[in-house]
Formats: sequence, structure tokens, C-alpha cells
Amino acid sequence: MLLVGLSGSLGSGKSTVGRALEARGAAVIDTDQVAREVVAPGSAGAQAVFDHFGQGVRGADGAIDRPALAAIVFADPAPRAALEAITHPLVHREVARRVAGLGHSLVVVEIPLLTTANRDLYGFDVVVLVETGPDVAVRRAVERGMAEDDARARMAAQPTAAQRRQVADRTLVNDGTRARLEIAVDELWGWLQQQSPHA
Repeated sequence: MLLVGLSGSLGSGKSTVGRALEARGAAVIDTDQVAREVVAPGSAGAQAVFDHFGQGVRGADGAIDRPALAAIVFADPAPRAALEAITHPLVHREVARRVAGLGHSLVVVEIPLLTTANRDLYGFDVVVLVETGPDVAVRRAVERGMAEDDARARMAAQPTAAQRRQVADRTLVNDGTRARLEIAVDELWGWLQQQSPHA
């Protein structure tokens, strides 16, 4: 099995690339989705969030009030680190469980916040970075319904492009048309086919 880490900033289009790789035969695990599941209402993860951040982040339906929590964690590195300390181990364990249950020869894990440390933790054989310009990324986030100030705050809290490139084995630039992206994904797919585990 080749285990691929697929990373990129908010609005970079990594999920679009993930879907394109899935269409070509990869198994794809989205850590954003896993992160939502491990703090679902009634879960131990949700309770840990309420214990740390208080009832101000509990919605009327008993679920985490994501906008309220985001307002806290994207304004200050300390609460963001506290949230990551709660959720990241839960996400890693669930991803590892899912990977172990797959029979695919190529598994892609979409992971927005990728560092050298969690590259080693997940055991990725290769890392692909999806990159686009900051203005394009913000525009895409706004088109999906996010306020521009929120999008810029989240991007500012993420690793820089240079920091991401230090972890990546290959970079895919996604700042053009969908047709150009499909060509780039075809090239990426061919490259991934040539990689052997632990290359």
C-alpha cells in the first residue's frame, strides 16, 4: 500500500484533487470529515471540548457550536493548540483504523495541517501539496459561504506556503481552470503509480 498525504491551505482545492484521485482509483480519507465525527454529539471528543472550552461552545441542539468555537481558536494560538491536543489524537486513531481496514494499493489521506511531525505520525510514504495564491484561496472560501475576514484569519493560523513545501514531495498548483487541474491530476496520478512504499 502507498499511503499518500494530501495537504493544502483553505481554498487550495485539495478536496477537489482528492475527489479526482478517487475517480482514478484511490481510496480517500478526509480528516476534516473524521474530525467532525470524533466530536459528534454525545461523543467523548465533544465532551472533552465542552470540559475545556465551557458551555459557551455548546449549541442548543447539544452539538458543538462551530462558529463560536472557531471565533475562539482562530483568534489565539493557545486555545487552538488546546483544541488540537483534544482532537488530533482522536483523528489519528480513527484514520489509522480505517487505513488498516482498506485493501487498496493507494490510499490518500486529506489532511489540512501537515507538519513533519504528523507526517511521521501518520507514516505517509509521500506527501502532495495542493497550492494556490492567497487571493484565489480567499475567493473560493467566500464562494463557499465563509466571511472574508474569517477566511483570512484561518489562513493566517495555518502553516505558510514555505513551511508546507518543506514537508511535501510534490506540489500541484491549482490556480487555473478545471481542465488544467485534470491534466495536472493525470500527471500526479502517473507519478504516484511509479512510487513504491517507503520510496
